[in-house]
Amino acid sequence: MILNAKKFMTASVFIASLSISIIAQGVAGSAQRMPSKATRPVVVLQAQALDDLEKKLHPANKVEELIDSNGMQLRVAVQHEKNTQAASGEVHDASDDVYYVLDGSATLTMGGTLEAPHEVEPGEWRGPRIVGGQQYEVKKGDLIIVPRGTPHQRSTIGQDFSMILIKVYLEPRNLSPAKPAPK
Repeated sequence: MILNAKKFMTASVFIASLSISIIAQGVAGSAQRMPSKATRPVVVLQAQALDDLEKKLHPANKVEELIDSNGMQLRVAVQHEKNTQAASGEVHDASDDVYYVLDGSATLTMGGTLEAPHEVEPGEWRGPRIVGGQQYEVKKGDLIIVPRGTPHQRSTIGQDFSMILIKVYLEPRNLSPAKPAPK
């Protein structure tokens, strides 16, 4: 009889433990992770709207942000350059660049090393030129991916050039609010 009582107690403790475990899993299951919610509206830029934007930027060297990077790991902009020599080569420690050429052409120098690099802000390096880089002539329809840490420089001397610039940051950008213009 004592043996049966021990078996009964052991079985009762086992069943109680199992019940508690199942209940706990049910509670945890109700608090499961869910997919994230969109933090910004969807951007759909139809071909005509993109063409109109590109024409708007054409008279000068301008950039229009489609998605700014504040609080995000992404920046998307349409950029136009005409007859411009980059003032310096650059390297980004924590962002990759993707260019899609919309129109025109440019000369890109990529790779090699940045001569006399100086940090202009954390993780953003500039130097007067790139030593040992390879030059690429890019034109409408070309896609260029510049991984972080790659020296790069763009020249549009004698050329008209428009591109979509996509920057992918390692961490979300927390930009301080713009300072008001002096009065």
